[in-house]
Amino acid sequence: MVAIHGGAGTISRTRMTQQGEQAHAQALRDILLATQDVLHAGGSALDAVTLAVRLLEDCELFNAGRGSVFTRDQTHEMDAAVMEGTGLRAGAVACVKRVRNPVLSARLVMERSEHVLLVGEGADAFAQVHGMAMVPASYFSTPERLRQLQRAKESGGAQLLLDHDGASLADGAQQTPAGAPLDGDTKHGTVGAVACDAQGHVAAATSTGGLTNKIPGRVGDTPLIGAGCYADDATCAVACTGIGEAFMKAVAAYDVAALMAYGGLSLDHAATRVVQHRLGRFHGRGGLIAVNAHGEVVMPFNTEGMYRGHARVGAEPVVGIYA
Repeated sequence: MVAIHGGAGTISRTRMTQQGEQAHAQALRDILLATQDVLHAGGSALDAVTLAVRLLEDCELFNAGRGSVFTRDQTHEMDAAVMEGTGLRAGAVACVKRVRNPVLSARLVMERSEHVLLVGEGADAFAQVHGMAMVPASYFSTPERLRQLQRAKESGGAQLLLDHDGASLADGAQQTPAGAPLDGDTKHGTVGAVACDAQGHVAAATSTGGLTNKIPGRVGDTPLIGAGCYADDATCAVACTGIGEAFMKAVAAYDVAALMAYGGLSLDHAATRVVQHRLGRFHGRGGLIAVNAHGEVVMPFNTEGMYRGHARVGAEPVVGIYA
C-alpha cells in the first residue's frame, strides 16, 4: 500500500479550472502507478516513498523541488526527510539550495552519515560530495511562484503565504479565512508519501519549498522527525502537511504513533484526534497521511481540501482533492 499527498488547504472548486484539476489528479495517479511498480517488484517501503516524493519534487505543480516557492529574498530554500520503520533510521535536510531532489539528499544523510539532520551549505556540500545531482537556482523557479512572491510583497511586505495562498493572490484574489469557500490558493505546500511493503515494513518521506515570502533560514515541520515525518513498524508511518509551526508544537507525526502505542487507539482514531483536535490547540490547519503495517491507510485533514491518493498493489489508484 502507498499513499501520497501534495498539500492541504483551501482548494477552490470555483477557482480551479477543469484543466488544472485534471492535471493535478493525473500527476497524482501517475506517481502512484510508478510507486506501485516498486512494491509489486518486491521493493521496500523506503524505496517506494523515496520514489514517490522524488517524482512529486520533479512536478512543478507542487511546492517541493522544482516549483518551490520563493523566500523574501527571492531565493529557494528546501527541506525534506525520510524515515523507515524497521530500525527507526531517519535522515533529513533543511535550507538546501542546490540539490535537485532534496528527498534523495535526506536519504543520503540517513544512509551515508552518522547524523539525522544536515542544513544549509553543509547539506548541499555533503550531497555534492556523494554524487547527488546539483542544479542552479533557476531550475527551481517558475513564473507562477515569482508572481506569488510579488503579490505577497504588494500585500504588505511582511506577509507569509502558504503555497496556494500565493497562487490566489497572484490571481488577484484575497486570502480566505478558515471555513471560507474553497480557494485554490490556501494550500499548505508540502508533499509526502507513506507506504507499507510486502514484509509489513512502513516508511515515510516529506519534502517542501516552505512558505512564500518566508524569512531566509526559516524551517518548518517537514524535515523534523516526529513533527512532519515519522515511521515505526510497531505503529504507523505518517507524513504531514500544513502550518509547520503548529505541527512542530504538536509533534504531530509522532503523536499519532504515540496514541496508538500508549493509548491503544486505532490508526484512524489516532490520526483523526491529532488533526481534528490536537492541532486546534495551536490554530493548526492541514492534514496528514498515514499507513500501518497491515496496510490500512487514513488521510484526515481539517481544511477544505487535500491533494491526495492511495493505491494497493494490483489495484487502480484512488485520487482526491476536495473534502
